[in-house]
Amino acid sequence: MIALVAVRDGALPLGAAETIDEAGGRALLAGSGTPQAAAELAHAAAELVCWESGSYRPGAWAVALAPLLAGEDAVLLPASADGRDLAPRLAQVLGRPLFAPAIAVAPDRVSVVRGDGLVLEDIDVSEPFVATLTPGSRGTDAPRDTPAAVRVHSAAVPDAPRDPQPLSIRLPDPATVELAEARRIVAGGAGLGSEAALAALGRVAGRLGCSLGATRVVTDLGWVAVERQIGTTGAVVDPDLYVAVGISGALQHVSGLGHPRDVVAVNLDPSCPMMALAELAIVTDAPAFVRALERRLGLAEATDGRGVG
Repeated sequence: MIALVAVRDGALPLGAAETIDEAGGRALLAGSGTPQAAAELAHAAAELVCWESGSYRPGAWAVALAPLLAGEDAVLLPASADGRDLAPRLAQVLGRPLFAPAIAVAPDRVSVVRGDGLVLEDIDVSEPFVATLTPGSRGTDAPRDTPAAVRVHSAAVPDAPRDPQPLSIRLPDPATVELAEARRIVAGGAGLGSEAALAALGRVAGRLGCSLGATRVVTDLGWVAVERQIGTTGAVVDPDLYVAVGISGALQHVSGLGHPRDVVAVNLDPSCPMMALAELAIVTDAPAFVRALERRLGLAEATDGRGVG
């Protein structure tokens, strides 16, 4: 089994390290700036092959990669945007079944999520296959003591008629990007007290360039769409920054957080679990905190003088 990771200008996609761990430490990095990406994975992999192939062209890559991967029983990609795009093309060229999205992959069994995340299906596999692994579904293993052996190859990738030529590249809108892909998230919980306060938090998140998330209690109340729910019954996330406003930190919520680099918690209860997880814990009223941020960001005029200055 081998992991296939698409790299853009040296940047690894979400879920790259855990996909490599699931594949037993063997990986093929394809794209531009793969040696820089390999340096980040030096102690996360046992064997790395860097395939310098220029800009991302999924159709051409699938054709060019197929001979290199034909001898692998299983090819595993992170279920990032590029991974979800490349995987079906590669499966078609290789003539293999595709299992997506998976939360666990072994050479002879794949666990796949169905029915909008409500059904988990274990599939016994007896033939070579391609699969995508959901970021945040397994976490990462402890760093390896010995750095990975790295081999670098350059590849001239022929044009493929199935690859459209992009007119421009637009950065994802934090308001609509899938939470699993979001790098910065501001999330609200029941401590906000009202749908209006959550809407205000959404405006704050948008001004800060962050995605809006929520707890199950909030989505069950209908304050925000269920697609914004984080936790065991919602999205599994792994952002660089997670700001929890009015969230106590119930197990079913924090189990969907992955390993955020920085956590900020805002709550009136200084002893709640979320405050213990945070690098920065702010003890204050959550709605007042949001109103203060609105004023500071020029989103609302001060009306009553309450909250944090």
